[in-house]
Amino acid sequence: MVSLERSRKKVMKWKKVMVHFSLCFVMGFFTGFAPIGKSLFHNHVAASNRSEFAPQPIEVSHMTTNFNRSWIAPTPEETSKLHAKLLPQLKPRRPIIIVTPTSTKPPFQAVVLTRLANTIKLVPQPLLWIVVEGQTDSSKLSETLRKTGIMYRLLVSKENFTDLEAELNHQRNLALKHIVHHRLSGIVHFAELSNVYDLEFFQQLRYIEVFGTWPTALLAANRKKVIIEGPVCDSSQVIGWHLRNMNNETDTIIPPIHISSFAFNSSILWDPERWGRTSYLQDTSQNSIKFVKQVVLEDEAKLKGIPPEDCSRILLWRFNFHGRTTSNHKTFTTASDGIPK
Repeated sequence: MVSLERSRKKVMKWKKVMVHFSLCFVMGFFTGFAPIGKSLFHNHVAASNRSEFAPQPIEVSHMTTNFNRSWIAPTPEETSKLHAKLLPQLKPRRPIIIVTPTSTKPPFQAVVLTRLANTIKLVPQPLLWIVVEGQTDSSKLSETLRKTGIMYRLLVSKENFTDLEAELNHQRNLALKHIVHHRLSGIVHFAELSNVYDLEFFQQLRYIEVFGTWPTALLAANRKKVIIEGPVCDSSQVIGWHLRNMNNETDTIIPPIHISSFAFNSSILWDPERWGRTSYLQDTSQNSIKFVKQVVLEDEAKLKGIPPEDCSRILLWRFNFHGRTTSNHKTFTTASDGIPK
C-alpha cells in the first residue's frame, strides 16, 4: 500500500511539471510573434498608465482665462500700435544750414570766426555750415575750417567791393544761390560773426516748418545798455515788432529786421507755391535777401515765434564792438556784424 501511494505522488509531481512546462512553452511561442522590444505585459501596463495619468481634455473659455499675455507674441495690430508710439521718438532731426559771410575789413575776424566755430561744434548733427569769403591769396580761413571738424562748404566771392555791407549782402546771396542750385534741404539761418548763442537756440530752429523769428539783444561795448530787437508774440504767434528805427531803408514796407533775426525753410527758394505764394524768385544772385524778407513778412500767420513762450527769452546776442580800418584811402567805423556805424 505504501509503494502505491509513493508511485501516485511521483506521478502527480510529473504531471505538475509537465503542465508548467506546457504553459511556459505556449507563452514563449506566442511571445515570439510580438514586436521586438515590446511585450504583452509592457503594453498592458503602459496602456493602463496612460489611461490613469493622462490629462483629460478640457474646454478653455476666453472669458474665464487668466494668464500672462507677455508670454504671447503680439498680434500685427498690437505691433503697429507699438511702432506708432515709437515713431515720434525716432523722428529724425531737421537739418540746419548756417550761412556766415566774412570779410577782411572788420578787425579780429579770425578770433570771432574761431569762437563761432566752437559754438557750432556743440550743435547736434545734421548741420551744414556755409562760409563765404572774398577772393584772397591766403588759405588761413580754409585751414581754420578744416580743423573745426564741422561739415562745411567754403564759397569764394570774386567780386570786389568798397562798401562792407554790400559785400556781405552779395556773399549771402551767393550762399542762397548755392543752396538753390544744389537743392540743400534744411532750415537756413544767417549767423553773423558777432553772434553769441544759447545752444537751445539751435534746438528751437529744428521746430520751424516754414518761417521762424525771435528776439535778439544788441550789446554795445561803448554803451551801458542793451537794445532788444525782434518780434512781439502772443504765445508763438507774431503780433508785432520791436524795431530800432524805420528810417534806414528806402522801402518802408519791409521793416528793417536784422538778418540774424529770422530763419526759413530752404525750399521756399525753389518751391514758393508750396507755401501759398504765386510769384517765384527771378534772380537769386541779386535779390535773394530782399525776396526772403518779403516772404517772411508778407504773411505773419506763417511766422513761428521762438521760443514759444511769448518770445520772452533771449537766445541770441549780437556784440557791437567798434574798430577803425582803412580801405581804398577811405576811413570808416565798422561793427563786428559787418554793418557800418
